[in-house]
Amino acid sequence: MARSNRERTEATRLALIEAARRLFVEKGYADTATPDIVAEAGVTRGALYHHFEDKRALFRATLEREAQAVAAQIETISTTSGTPREALLSGAAAYFDAMAEPGRTRLLLLEAPAVIGLEGTSAIDQENAEGTLKTGLSDLLGPHVGAEKLQVLTDLLSAAFDRAAIAIEAGADRKAYEAAIADLIDGLKA
Repeated sequence: MARSNRERTEATRLALIEAARRLFVEKGYADTATPDIVAEAGVTRGALYHHFEDKRALFRATLEREAQAVAAQIETISTTSGTPREALLSGAAAYFDAMAEPGRTRLLLLEAPAVIGLEGTSAIDQENAEGTLKTGLSDLLGPHVGAEKLQVLTDLLSAAFDRAAIAIEAGADRKAYEAAIADLIDGLKA
């Protein structure tokens, strides 16, 4: 059966994102050229520029796809947990599991801020996993925590998760970081 134009368009877009991901992980953003991406994807330069304004837009789409995968994994695990503390801890474990995907830490935590800036990186996080973390913290801390404080705590705990993921990727003991995250979460209630 013949595929519709929409299916072909989506397949081409996905092929570009997957090829770009492989090359961005292997070479880094700066050393990945668009001719390499189109060759890897098996499409034309015209197809690349039909779907994406430039290499940076393709990189952002790659990041968005990665962030969606991380958020989905966290959401699946953390929503099946009992207490707010358990949900936060299982969400942290799910985050570390998701970030163990080869290349993901490099893309989301190292390359993204350098290429699309902290504002762009924060926007992607806000559209994905940040909401789950903020809800978990709100559930843990209760209604007396103001919106500003809740946002600050979300930002700080998110940064702790990211720093832990970078350390774990570099070979640090994951269990030590999970224990430290538990201590941080427990300290919020003190």
